[in-house]
Amino acid sequence: MKKEAEKVLILGGAGYIGAVLSPYLMEKGYDIKVIDACWFGNYLPEEVPIEKKDILDLEIADFEGYDTVIFLAGLSNDPMAEFSPRANFIYNTGMPAYVGFMAREAGVKRLVFASSCSVYGYTHNSTFTESDPAVSNYPYGVSKLQGEQTLLALADENFSVICFRQGTVCGYSPRMRLDLAINTMFKNALSLNEIQLSNAKIWRPVLGLSDLCSAYESAVKSSLNGGHIINLSSFNTTIGELARELATYMQVFHGKNISISDNKLQDYRNYKVSTEKAAELLDYKPAQTAMDIFQDLSSHLNRFADFDNEHYYNIRMFQKRINPEQVHLMN
Repeated sequence: MKKEAEKVLILGGAGYIGAVLSPYLMEKGYDIKVIDACWFGNYLPEEVPIEKKDILDLEIADFEGYDTVIFLAGLSNDPMAEFSPRANFIYNTGMPAYVGFMAREAGVKRLVFASSCSVYGYTHNSTFTESDPAVSNYPYGVSKLQGEQTLLALADENFSVICFRQGTVCGYSPRMRLDLAINTMFKNALSLNEIQLSNAKIWRPVLGLSDLCSAYESAVKSSLNGGHIINLSSFNTTIGELARELATYMQVFHGKNISISDNKLQDYRNYKVSTEKAAELLDYKPAQTAMDIFQDLSSHLNRFADFDNEHYYNIRMFQKRINPEQVHLMN
């Protein structure tokens, strides 16, 4: 008898990450469904089932029958969190707790939460593991850290929680974003022949979408019990080194001479992370390099060549949708 496919519910699965991860998991044979408010539209293939709905309107019955819930929803970066701290904490801290509780009550086996390496704040030239202190002073990082803690408090032998602390995600997605580190550099190099850096010495963990997808599939297949925090990145690099690699790529493959300027601004977010735990628990083997990501962006360039399209910038779309004092207008 053929084994029934694992059922996966992806919350926020029509966004930048979800538009790649959702069809990826479907192609791998998982029985998936996406629930998304579609703030930024729906760029999923037609065969991916999606329900347009605010996650705060879900009930326990909506989770019944699923093996795994993947939580990609919420506010996705610092500008959105700073524009509306109120919405940030509701959607990044309160909503994960609400979802986790309902999923556990419905008998879901595991929940995978998209957290962020932003929780580490500013580190002093150390490669941080999951056991190192996470201290962030910004609304986005604080809300993600609190979201982790609310979910881990729900974990037990029957309900596994995996919190992925993701590095700066980048690469091409059908729901494209040009407000992410490499993606922004790539756009500026092509359109302006220059890359302006806030501070070239700042460290960041970079996470390519292909590596991200393989990690989430491993989480869905895992037999882990209880709660786990796991760092995810493809590699660590300084912003300056990333810019130099991109300038070389642009010269070789696009015939462009790119200037790099460093404003040397104080940045209170500086971190690099270890992925040894991901390798140990999930057999995670990141393969993407900066050059791979540049090539991915180049090969899809005709699909996002209108760099001024407001849909590529989350904060622009968010500001049009919400009065910071009236979170309910997001529905």
